Amino acid sequence: MANEWRRVVAALAHPDRRAVWAEAVLRGSGALTEPRTVKAAAALRDAGLLDDDGDAVTAVFGELLASEPEVRREGVERFIQHGRIERYPAKQPDRDELLGWVAAALPPERMSERELGIRLALVVDDVVTLRRYLVDAGLVSRTPDGAVYQVVQRPAASAASGTLEG
Repeated sequence: MANEWRRVVAALAHPDRRAVWAEAVLRGSGALTEPRTVKAAAALRDAGLLDDDGDAVTAVFGELLASEPEVRREGVERFIQHGRIERYPAKQPDRDELLGWVAAALPPERMSERELGIRLALVVDDVVTLRRYLVDAGLVSRTPDGAVYQVVQRPAASAASGTLEG
């Protein structure tokens, strides 16, 4: 049932079919006499969205969702969505792993606060918090005036790793 969702989406992609299906959901089966309505209903039946009486079959959505295995993300991927930090882990070992992922992607050369901010903005909205976490974790050092930053430790890159080039 891996690609069964495609037939449902394809059936509902056409405006006439959506209108017929919406009518069936809201009002139940009706008289389908117009040629284009009959054709739309046939396509909806083939997709499993209408039964033989023309009534809407809504259980198909639950069945499709149940048939797809839930993707279980592991490691830092649990906290990253589309290459950006979605949330910080509550457990310190997980947070250390996430911060290590960020530090491993930073270039080794010294950077101004602005340059570091540009790179961190590629993975998070709150650059200040991430920068503070990296410094507090000892992964990034800063000069006493806070003007220059540099990666202190280069943790081993994880599977989600890349480079943060701004």
